[in-house]
Amino acid sequence: MKTIDLHCDTASRLLYENLSLKDSICKVDIRKLKKGGALAQTFAHFIELNIVEDPYIEFKKMYNNFINEINKNKDDISIVTNIDELEKANLNGKVGAFLSIEEGEVLQGKVERVKEMYDLGIRFITLTWNFKNSIGYPNYKYEYKDKGLTSRGKEIVIEMEKYGIIPDCSHLSDGGFYDLIDICKKPFIATHSNARAVTEHSRNLTDDMIVKLANKGGVMGLNFCAPFLGDKDIPGLDEMIAHVKHIKNIGGIEVLALGTDFDGIENEVEVENIGDMGKLSHKLLKEGFSQNEIDKIFFGNVKRVIKECLK
Repeated sequence: MKTIDLHCDTASRLLYENLSLKDSICKVDIRKLKKGGALAQTFAHFIELNIVEDPYIEFKKMYNNFINEINKNKDDISIVTNIDELEKANLNGKVGAFLSIEEGEVLQGKVERVKEMYDLGIRFITLTWNFKNSIGYPNYKYEYKDKGLTSRGKEIVIEMEKYGIIPDCSHLSDGGFYDLIDICKKPFIATHSNARAVTEHSRNLTDDMIVKLANKGGVMGLNFCAPFLGDKDIPGLDEMIAHVKHIKNIGGIEVLALGTDFDGIENEVEVENIGDMGKLSHKLLKEGFSQNEIDKIFFGNVKRVIKECLK
């Protein structure tokens, strides 16, 4: 089994809990990634605005700690920024590590900081988390549902696309999503969002959003967070399959991907960690999905977007 997961919060746990990337209590580590046949893992630098003094400084602290962990394990994992680097890493038996930011306020509204993030290897930015910022508004409890990107936010998105950093609409308001549809010339992504028609939650995408994201060539990563999947404390494979089937029926197989949110979500899941993804693959086969379809969900669709968007 091969996988590319679009979102985990492991980098923050490594910093705040003084853990090792090699092998730890985390749901994502090198041992588990190897066990699960991971081609790549996207590691988010999650910054919680209400508890940090300066999001940019906090990001740099987390980033430097993560790079140090990568350097300790360079025989097993390497930072990758495009499709060529990913394929080279995989040929050398390494897991590729894509870097993302989960909280656009790390940029602090500075358009020129986009290039700095690019130079640091960041290739995905989740534009908002649960707080409004200089880029736009979150969809937290629908409080800002119809508010779009700010004028500075639109400038930043255009700059991101210019350099080859993919905007991530997970957590973004509905209004902000539709601004991305209008602004972006290339695919954008929802790294960790499910279907709102299956589970009514502001963090999930409506059917119209799924169709428009698919038409844009983007992907959405299946999120393992319990409230986004259903009403069970420990979500099972059946809840995941319900979302996958609905998203496929609405937007087609090409829009589906994985975005576990491991090490960010508080709930346990039937798929216990990133090394356990074979459970989902086997369940999809039993539910009538072809191996080709499963490969697209697990890694193929993301590779297509990476190839198109990342430089």
